[in-house]
Amino acid sequence: MSGPSHQNSAPVWNHSRLSRREALQAGAVGILGLGMNHLAGLREAQGAADAVPNGKAKKLIFIFLSGGLAQHESFDMKPEAPEDVRGEFKPIATKTPGLQICEHLPQLAQRSEMWSLCRSLTHGSNEHSAGHHIMLTGHSELPTGFSPNSPSRRDRASIAAITGYAMRQRQKNNLPTAVVLPERLVHNSGRVIPGQHAGEMGPQHDPWMIEASPFHNTSYGAFPEYAFDHQERGKKDNRVFQAPQLSLPEGLGMRSVRGRLDLLKSMNRQRRALGHHAQVENFDRLRQGAVSLLTESTVHDALDVTHADEKDLDRYGRNSFGWSLLMARKLVGAGVTLVQVNLGNDETWDTHGNAFPHLKNNLLPPTDKAVSALLDDLQASGELDETMIVMAGEFGRTPRITLLEKHYKLPGRDHWGPLQSVFFAGGGIQGGNVVGKSDAIGAYPIERPVKPENFAATLYSALGIPATAAWYDVADRPHQIYHGEPIAELF
Repeated sequence: MSGPSHQNSAPVWNHSRLSRREALQAGAVGILGLGMNHLAGLREAQGAADAVPNGKAKKLIFIFLSGGLAQHESFDMKPEAPEDVRGEFKPIATKTPGLQICEHLPQLAQRSEMWSLCRSLTHGSNEHSAGHHIMLTGHSELPTGFSPNSPSRRDRASIAAITGYAMRQRQKNNLPTAVVLPERLVHNSGRVIPGQHAGEMGPQHDPWMIEASPFHNTSYGAFPEYAFDHQERGKKDNRVFQAPQLSLPEGLGMRSVRGRLDLLKSMNRQRRALGHHAQVENFDRLRQGAVSLLTESTVHDALDVTHADEKDLDRYGRNSFGWSLLMARKLVGAGVTLVQVNLGNDETWDTHGNAFPHLKNNLLPPTDKAVSALLDDLQASGELDETMIVMAGEFGRTPRITLLEKHYKLPGRDHWGPLQSVFFAGGGIQGGNVVGKSDAIGAYPIERPVKPENFAATLYSALGIPATAAWYDVADRPHQIYHGEPIAELF
């Protein structure tokens, strides 16, 4: 089913013209027939349109550091600044002449020819929920009626949702196009952080959520090896990292009609049983994806990372950061287009206090190890050039160090929207490159300021999504995907 004619000659992504009942019927036909002709019809019923032109990147791994990575303690150190700005850590040289990063990122320093930095991303919010919405959606302005306390269908669509929607035509299998793991971002009070789902696009476009990491309201970081509590409250962390294991009951016949009906009933039972593991309210749209998750051995292997090859576990790290990035690598290898990896639950990187020991001992080492292993794997397999990796948080940290004596024994930095450093690799990124420059104390950009809209456009452009692309809502109103220019200097 082709969409209506529009003025632009570039491809346009349309919303479904079928009724919900017809779309569900199409899904039912697809799961009972399990034929590619039915799958094609189902995808058209969901609003896929003309094919996406080939981009340099075919896959995207979006590493999100909830809480806000301190630029001074990572990729934009200020060794010449006053003591209350420069902090305790020392810079080290990378393989790129003139480029220095934090001493606690030694493995990434040895791989600088594979990655680049933007040191000048800026936006106007110092609040966690607003910052999450801004960076996860690529929109500097908050929507009307935005609530920091709960997600809403008035929210903007996340980058993961937009990418999954736009790239569906390129997907050559029945797997979900966009996946988020290993946990949704939840505040320690229990409220879900906005910006993680498809927002105004509707729940049928939400990314798949693979919840492998149970919620813990005081423990953060790469558990079990590097778990910590920002305020050292002493609440024990007994979490186990375990992705949902989807399996077929013994003796289920896939070749018979009855077997397929039994499969549908079985999946509905598993949907109820696994409700606490994954976000599945859009199950009707994703029935074919569920079949693939159940039957693809590569997917089972991707999810069962805690029992992966011993050498892989040693390289990535036997902790939630290492397991999560190993899972992401396996999922893109199996055919998933976008994987968003939340390295730590909400505010893991929120280093208001005890910042230097927590970064040195609990946060930077497992990140350095796991991201380096991911780069090595993709380069060795020849996939780095077509797999983009980005790493960012909702904001940076204040230039000056402070001590909040009521909550912390040692100092740290507060929220800072005006500046953060963003890491880019693969997918056509020119390695060893730095875009933008901050001032002498790492507070504001002084060269090439970059907005979240530019950040999102860079990802879309690398994936080959046309600059004129749009999605259409149920009232046939177009919504542009791009709201800024890509960061051209990265390529």
